[in-house]
Amino acid sequence: MIDSRKLVILALVAAVSVVLAVLVSTEGSGRRFSVHGPTYLVQGLEPMDVAIIRIGTGDKMVTIRRQGKDFVVENKDGYPADNKAINGLLTNCMDIQTTELVTSNPANHEDLGVTEQKARSIVRFYKVVDGNEALITGVVVGNYREGGQGSYVRLANSNDVYVATNIPWIRDSALDYVNQELLAVKTDQIVSVAVKGPSGQYTLKKRPSTDTFEMVDLPEGKRLKEYDARSVATAINSLRFDDVKRGPDPSLDFNRTYVARLDDSTVYTLKIAKSDGKTFVTCQAEYTDTNQVVIDTTKKDSEEELKKKEAKLLAQEKVLKFAARHAGWIYEIPSWKANYITKDVNDLLEALPQPVKYVQEPNEAVAEPSKALVPAGQTTEPNQLPDIAVPSDPSRQEPNQP
Repeated sequence: MIDSRKLVILALVAAVSVVLAVLVSTEGSGRRFSVHGPTYLVQGLEPMDVAIIRIGTGDKMVTIRRQGKDFVVENKDGYPADNKAINGLLTNCMDIQTTELVTSNPANHEDLGVTEQKARSIVRFYKVVDGNEALITGVVVGNYREGGQGSYVRLANSNDVYVATNIPWIRDSALDYVNQELLAVKTDQIVSVAVKGPSGQYTLKKRPSTDTFEMVDLPEGKRLKEYDARSVATAINSLRFDDVKRGPDPSLDFNRTYVARLDDSTVYTLKIAKSDGKTFVTCQAEYTDTNQVVIDTTKKDSEEELKKKEAKLLAQEKVLKFAARHAGWIYEIPSWKANYITKDVNDLLEALPQPVKYVQEPNEAVAEPSKALVPAGQTTEPNQLPDIAVPSDPSRQEPNQP
């Protein structure tokens, strides 16, 4: 009789043998699977130690380099990077969590898509020591996992490949890491807009307490196309750029200007050039209120007066930051925005409609009744035909009277 306890022991031994056989098989191929709890892939990265960030590889690689406390994008002539975008990249990489160790054998990297040539995304973080670059860490994102959720990932300085289910979208364009906004002005802030070009100039002035505009010195016999005029004046509501480069560029002729005056005494000036179907601008700002803000600690200002002084100081600060950010840079703007800020005066005007003239036709004369020819001395009444002599029938003639 077989002891039931022996059967249990035999079953356990058989199960362990199967597991060992699988492990031996996978180790022989260089791949192994180990289940563990979620673990952060990137650990111990100190953002302040990061001096250089490289995204992608080859000719398309984006390089972002620390300059003081901030970063610049080398691919765009050292244009200031957007700190929000940089912080987002660091956070996304440090938030990646792994659930399984797949392999530690580099021979399997290509199949899993975690080599430089096959990877979907690569981000590397470097520090600079004695003028030399040293890799801190990085993230290599490979293929999607077969038949399941997640993707294969590994650290740039490690052969261990894991499965991660929360892979973020890593942006890989240089412009993704700069703030592409040039101007964001609300319509109710605009006082006037002056546009000047080779074909002439004009000024649009906002009507009080409305969001509509009128043309100063409107030509006689013309009227303003109000929708087009508003599109020109509000082109700075949200003006962004498609590309940027360091100036000056002698090949560009900045022969147009667009000047916007705001209600807080700020004046924005765009100098505009067109070349090869593209439109380029440079940006300037000026604060025109010459009355200085005086802070008298011995005098207690009213709440309203304090708000006015604060608004002036904030406007001045905004102008200084704008000038510092955009000085020396040339921006390429979208064609649809360029169409608005370069409109010719004739594109905004149309002829006044001519008044409709209703011409009264002269009264028609009453037609005289036709008159037949009648013997002299004989008349006819109106609408009455004259008597006509009818030849007599000889057969019906009366005999001659004696």
